[in-house]
Amino acid sequence: MTSLALIEAAAARLKGHARRTPLLSSPFLDEIAGRRLLVKAECLQHTGSFKFRGGWAAVSALAPELRQRGVVAFSSGNHAQGVAMAAQAHGAPAVIVMPADAPRLKIDNTRALGAEVILYDRAGGEDRDAVTAPLVAERGLTLIKPFDDPQVIAGQGTTGLEIAEQAASLGVSQADVLVCCGGGGLTSGVALALEGHAPGLRVRPAEPQGFDDVVRSLKSGKVETNAAPSGSVCDAILTPSPGALTWPLLSRLCGPGITITDDEALRAMALAFQRLKIVVEPGGAAALAAALFHPEDIEGDAVIAVATGGNVDSDIFAAAIGRFL
Repeated sequence: MTSLALIEAAAARLKGHARRTPLLSSPFLDEIAGRRLLVKAECLQHTGSFKFRGGWAAVSALAPELRQRGVVAFSSGNHAQGVAMAAQAHGAPAVIVMPADAPRLKIDNTRALGAEVILYDRAGGEDRDAVTAPLVAERGLTLIKPFDDPQVIAGQGTTGLEIAEQAASLGVSQADVLVCCGGGGLTSGVALALEGHAPGLRVRPAEPQGFDDVVRSLKSGKVETNAAPSGSVCDAILTPSPGALTWPLLSRLCGPGITITDDEALRAMALAFQRLKIVVEPGGAAALAAALFHPEDIEGDAVIAVATGGNVDSDIFAAAIGRFL
């Protein structure tokens, strides 16, 4: 299991490789949110998302002989790019299994980072595990899961270490920390880091309507699943259910989750561009959308939202800007 010590060890290996992303603010967004709003801009991380942290943590932790054989990952795009870049930097072959309906930008970027990309039919019900298993068995590749991996969770948790330091420097010791949540790797890692370094900061997941398995799981006290594999513009955070490793951490450490709509995610993207001058993808804007448009569900005078990724196709981004600005 991931521990605070594992997160701190991952931070040491990431030093000099990951970017320390800023905590941004805007008085215009504060007014909408009805409180002080701080945005952790992980969209400015290498490969455009926090997933680089977990990819580097996992690849760098492998024994040299395993790295030499190569790694495999399945992802709609952000984990794909994070693992691909980390593998390339370590001289390790990388194979990435991606849904055919993933944003074209993410597929192209993963290939550009030197990875072999294998597409599967997610919308048609093809099982990514069934596609990936033969690659592990036949090629001897090491599977790096997108969230249910101790080192991946530890790498994502380094985001929480930074939030703790940055919030303290701004005088914020009590606040909800909203995190865009899929399988829960980032959410659980940040929660574990904050438990050790900033216990007054409470993590709360944000998910899209119809794909709010973690929100519902926290409410019911048991693992819930989503009815469909896809169908939201927030492609980066569409997972069937919380992970086996992440759920115990989520259930122990997180406050109630918040569900947002696709339109709210798109509007949050537009506002992030207008007021913070950053590009955020729909799934990466879920936490910001929760902070801006669900103020009644948030406690306290301050809130922190993690903008988790910025890998959005230009047509979706242009449509969001044109509609909401």
